[in-house]
Amino acid sequence: MSKKTNILMHKIVVVGGNPLKGTVRISGAKNAVLPVMASTLLAGGKYEFSNVPGLRDVRTISEMLECLGAVIERNGDILRIDSSDSGAHEAPYDLVKTMRASIYVLGPLVSRIGIAKVSLPGGCAWGPRPVNMHLEGLRKLGAQIEINEGYILAKADRLQGSIVAFEKPSVGATGNILMAATLARGTTVIENAAMEPEIVFLAHFLQKMGARIEGIGTSRIEVEGVDSLHTASDRIIADRIESGTFMAATHIVGGDVLLEGTPASVSTVVIDRLRESGAQISESKQGIHIVSDGNVRPVNVTTAVYPGFPTDMQAQWMALMSIADGSSVITETIFKDRFTHVAELQRLGAEIVIEDSTAFIRGSDHLSGAHVMSTDLRASASLIMAGLVAKGRTDISRVYHIDRGYEKIEKKLKRLGAKIWRDQEELVI
Repeated sequence: MSKKTNILMHKIVVVGGNPLKGTVRISGAKNAVLPVMASTLLAGGKYEFSNVPGLRDVRTISEMLECLGAVIERNGDILRIDSSDSGAHEAPYDLVKTMRASIYVLGPLVSRIGIAKVSLPGGCAWGPRPVNMHLEGLRKLGAQIEINEGYILAKADRLQGSIVAFEKPSVGATGNILMAATLARGTTVIENAAMEPEIVFLAHFLQKMGARIEGIGTSRIEVEGVDSLHTASDRIIADRIESGTFMAATHIVGGDVLLEGTPASVSTVVIDRLRESGAQISESKQGIHIVSDGNVRPVNVTTAVYPGFPTDMQAQWMALMSIADGSSVITETIFKDRFTHVAELQRLGAEIVIEDSTAFIRGSDHLSGAHVMSTDLRASASLIMAGLVAKGRTDISRVYHIDRGYEKIEKKLKRLGAKIWRDQEELVI
């Protein structure tokens, strides 16, 4: 019989019923900062980024860049990277296994130094998100790729421009091929490219580094390779998923909240659905203002690639619909098996039935606190939201997931009036 071990882990505790009121500052976007950090491998030198969120994923990719020879300095929300001596080419398993976005270093490494050895990535524990699109794209650019003992080994004397046509849009693969193509010989055309604001931000940053890119923000991006790039600096854009989460949280429990530092333009579809469900939302120079009386109308959504309803808001929307005045339907079209949060929401009293990739929700005003377990990043947010409105106390275990994508979420919610705090619990493994 194996010996059991007791370990201490963080949990988040929520006591429901308090409306949210006040101002919250939206952090920089996780999905924007990670690829631009990887892009510093394309040109040695000093970079500076502001509005960088204090997230576990940012710390992980910082450690990875340090393994590759870069020097990292953090001061508040300012991140400085010196990639002058980043000559190593191996991204080790111990770091890559914790974060799928680690694969972003693959394209820059093989493009700049001609070789990259990157462990197959890990991350959230739901659904397959294969790296085949990244690898096939690099093969189109002339890279020789092998997979051996859990590592991707990519080599090329110099990448060659080509047409890379994705079967479906992929933010990660688009970003990786975009970075790799900047130093390739000739012209690369990326067809069916992702159009997310984070890809637009990456492309504009690469332009600041001297890259020649056309078609930014469209599904067809054209990159004319250059011989070398130079350093640049930038301010990370606001996190549209954090914005959506705080708007949905305000609506589920009621309140009056100003989201500072975030434009409505990148969250249009979420704002439209929130308005349909009864929230009052306006935009000013300061950010997004949402007012809700806590009465939620049912609204159906289907996840889709940008500018459609984001899959990263699906779990939060399900929590919101679980207390709506009527029935609603959520269809997930982006990732399979992204319903691991359903069983945990059901523990709180949510009435949800799953059929294939569709969730049928009947709204209820009888959510009650319980001990639940976070299964992935966005599931964590949905459980916190449900806890905000549930009667009594909700204990959410395994919140290390939420630290990957939300900066001090419990402190931000507490400043808005929520009764929420972080605690420790002992787990036996």
